Formats: sequence, structure tokens, C-alpha cells
Amino acid sequence: MAATKERPRWHAILLPGGVLPAEPAYKSLLAELGSDADARIKDLEVYAADRPPPDFSIDTEVRGIARMADEAGFNRFHLVGYSGGGASSLAFTAAHGDRVLSLALLEPAWAGNEGLSPEEEEVRRNFRSLAGRPPAEFMANFTKYQLKPGVNPPTPPEGPPPPWMAKRPGGLTAFLHAFDEGRLDLERLRAFKRPVYFALGGLSNPNYYGRMAERLAGVFPDFTLETYPNRHHFDPPHRIEPAKVASALRQLWLRAEPT
Repeated sequence: MAATKERPRWHAILLPGGVLPAEPAYKSLLAELGSDADARIKDLEVYAADRPPPDFSIDTEVRGIARMADEAGFNRFHLVGYSGGGASSLAFTAAHGDRVLSLALLEPAWAGNEGLSPEEEEVRRNFRSLAGRPPAEFMANFTKYQLKPGVNPPTPPEGPPPPWMAKRPGGLTAFLHAFDEGRLDLERLRAFKRPVYFALGGLSNPNYYGRMAERLAGVFPDFTLETYPNRHHFDPPHRIEPAKVASALRQLWLRAEPT
């Protein structure tokens, strides 16, 4: 009997959001993916130093993804991004779509500045109003604006905050400024024929993430939206329902790399 040819492991890069670092953000999902994937997690460039670079832009994150892919030896790979990492993944796909086998977006924090609905514009104005607020006030309102009205924010963990938390207001502010100044090439995204998956929390702000998903559904030729009814932006499915997300990623990657 002929030996069965073993399928190569999937090459993937996973980017976290602007609050939780990559390791705790993706620990459970990586465990579910197991040996099926050679998955590399990457922290955001905005936190590479004590303060964001003075010239920080979304292109800073794009260059960081390219550097990690080159160091890993990934010519083409699957890209997974949540929140700020999702925005960075969209920008990378617009710039280097030939390297992306599939794109998984876990509520990206930004999807360009063109064609925004009035509801999205209002949320963006709310974000801008946070500039210069004290850290505790900044984080409380930053959380509130991303939740469906009436949904309670997550309870902060007991004890002193981890050391990395001190960087978050500055890094998030830098991201918000980068979004306002950035440009996402939608024509390049319309030309991206590979499969795109969008995970949407049913308890996230529908006037931001729901509207964003609607816009992107009209951009990408191969777009799948999956709603996780009981999840929101701060208890995202890749952390709370990792087995379900891992299954969705396997299906996405199989479609992108048919056997």
C-alpha cells in the first residue's frame, strides 16, 4: 500500500489587539490548533518601545508583519488579526495581497475612512474625544464605545494592573491617530480573491463593528461573516470559544489551500 502523503502544516501569523499582548490573547486558540499549524504570534509594533514611535502609522505595523514573515520563512501565509491587529492585517493585505493566502478578521478596529456610515462616524468622534483623558477614564470610555448599548463592560481583574498596561493609553491613542491619518486601498482589497472570514460579536457595538462588516462584505469578493451571539469585543471568541474559532480557521485555510 502506498504511503499517505502528509499535508504540510499551515503557515499563519496572528496579531492581537491594542490591549492584551499576543501570548495571553492567543494561548487558548493556539492550543486548539495544535500541530496543524505553524502559527506565529506577533505583538504590535506600537508597543516595541516604552512609547509609540513619534512617526507611528499603520504602515509601521505593515512593515512589522512583513519582517516577521520573512524571518519565519513564510513566503505566503494565512493572516489572523483582532482589533488593532485586524486593522493592521487589512492594511497588510492591501499592500501585500500576493503574500496572503487567507485573511481572518476578528473585529478589526479600523477598515479605512471611505464610505463610513453616519453611525461609524459618530463612534469615531467618540474615540477622538478620548485624547488627553486620564488613563482610567480613557480606558473606561474606550471600552464602553465598543459595546452594544446596555452591555456591561468586563470586570477588571483584581490586584495591581500588569506592567504592560501602562503603555496602553498611549499606544491606543497612537492607533486612533494613525486611523484618522491612514488610507486603506479599497481597490486592492476588491482585487483580493482569496477567502476572508469576519468574526462578529453579537454584543459588540453594531453601529461600529456590524456596519464595518457590512462595508467589507461589499469589498471582498469571497467574504464570510460569522456572528458569535454571546461575545463582544472584550470577551472575543478566539479567547472564550477557541475550539469554534479554530474549526472556522481550519475550514478557511482548507478552502484557501485545497488538497
